Amino acid sequence: MTGETRTEVVIVGGGPAGLATSACLNVLSVPNVVLEREACTASLWKLRAYDRLKLHLAKRFCELPHMPFPAGTPTFVPRKQFLDYLTEYERRFALAPVCSTLVERAAYSDSAAEWRVTARDVITGELRLYRSRFLVVATGENSQGFIPSIPGLKSFPGDVLHSTTYKSGRDYAGKRVLVVGSGNSGMEIAYDLCNHGAETSIVIRAPVHLFNKELIYLGMTLLKYLPVAVVDAVVLLIATFKYGDMSKHGIVRPAKGPFRNKIDTGRSAIIDVGTVVKGEIKSIKGNELEFTNGETKYYDHIVFATGFRSTAKNWLKDDDNLMDADGMPKEKVPNHWKAKKGLYCAGFARSGLAGVAMDAQNVANDIKKHYA
Repeated sequence: MTGETRTEVVIVGGGPAGLATSACLNVLSVPNVVLEREACTASLWKLRAYDRLKLHLAKRFCELPHMPFPAGTPTFVPRKQFLDYLTEYERRFALAPVCSTLVERAAYSDSAAEWRVTARDVITGELRLYRSRFLVVATGENSQGFIPSIPGLKSFPGDVLHSTTYKSGRDYAGKRVLVVGSGNSGMEIAYDLCNHGAETSIVIRAPVHLFNKELIYLGMTLLKYLPVAVVDAVVLLIATFKYGDMSKHGIVRPAKGPFRNKIDTGRSAIIDVGTVVKGEIKSIKGNELEFTNGETKYYDHIVFATGFRSTAKNWLKDDDNLMDADGMPKEKVPNHWKAKKGLYCAGFARSGLAGVAMDAQNVANDIKKHYA
C-alpha cells in the first residue's frame, strides 16, 4: 500500500453518473473523489461506441444536473456533441476524476464508521487506500459487455463482436452479417450495416415494442402530465396505426405497455430504423447458424448487441442489501439509490440519462444533509 487519501465521499465510476454526482456535490461544497478504472472518463461513450450513435431520447431528457445543452443542439444529440457536452461539464464544475484506477475492494469499518476503498493504479500496479464517510456506486448498468453462451460459437470463423467494439459497417460491405439483440443499439448497428452495403439480419428473442423516436419523445413528454397507463394506451394506439399488425413478421408486443415495461423490467422500446428480422439462434457450426424456428442460414460475421452486466458485486462488500446477485439495486425506483452506512448508488434507475440526473441530485442532497 503506497498511501491513503481521506475525503468525505468516494464515487466509484467516472461515467455520466459519477460525473453528475461529483458535480452536484461540488455545487454543495462537499469534498469528493471520483475513481475511474479506464484511462478517461465516460469511456463507454469515448472508446466503446459506434460512429453513428446518437442519444436515443430527446436532449431535454438527457441533460445532466445544473447544465442544459447549448442553444442550437439537435433534438437527438450526436455522439460527438454529447462528448463535447461532457468535456464542458467537467470543466464547468471543476471535476477531477482519478483515472486508470481500478477499485478492488470496498468495505465498511464499523469501528471507524467509514468506508475503506482499496484501489490499484492500473499503470504502476500500486495500491492506495481511500477512506470516506460516504460511498457512491456509480459504475452503472453498462459496466461490462455481455455475450450469451451459444453452442458452437467458438467454431464460428468470422468476426464476433460485442456492440462496444463495433465502430462502423464500412468494412462489411457485401458481407452477410447477423446482429443479435433488438435493443436500440442493435437496431441502429443493423441500419448502419445496411447503409454500408452489408446483407444484414437481426435476431429478436423476446416480445418487443416498436416505435420511432418521435413517438418515444411524445410519450416521455406526456409522462410529465399523465399516468403511465394512459400514456401507454396513447402511444400504442398511434403505433398500431403506423405499423399495423407486426406479429405476422414475428414481432410480438409484450403484455405490458412500453413505459410500464421499462419501469418494471428496464427493457426499452425499440426505435425503428428498418431491419430484417430472424428467429433466435439455436446452435452454430462454422458459418452455419441454426435458428429455433428450424431455419439454417450462413453468415460471415456476428455482432452481439446483447447488453451489459453490472460489476459492482465484484468489489463491493458490506452493501447492506443494496444490490442483488446481479449487481443491481434490490429496491424498485424511486427508492433504489440509498442504503445504510452512507452507501448510495447512481445510474441504476434503468431510465437512461434522465435517471442518472435524478440519482445524482438525490444522492448529493442526501449526503449534504448528513455532511452539514
